[in-house]
Amino acid sequence: MSVQSKSRRGIISRAFAVMGAAISVSAAVENHRRPSHRDLNTLGIDPKAFDRLG
Repeated sequence: MSVQSKSRRGIISRAFAVMGAAISVSAAVENHRRPSHRDLNTLGIDPKAFDRLG
């Protein structure tokens, strides 16, 4: 497997991780729950800063 195809696979995997985290955080907020630290970090959101929102 070439380096380029591994790189593409990494980009695609990262895109799916970000989309999944966005969906999870969105659902949590919509249902008045706190999103997981992992999902917030995946999206580049500081969990402590998120706690101050609202």
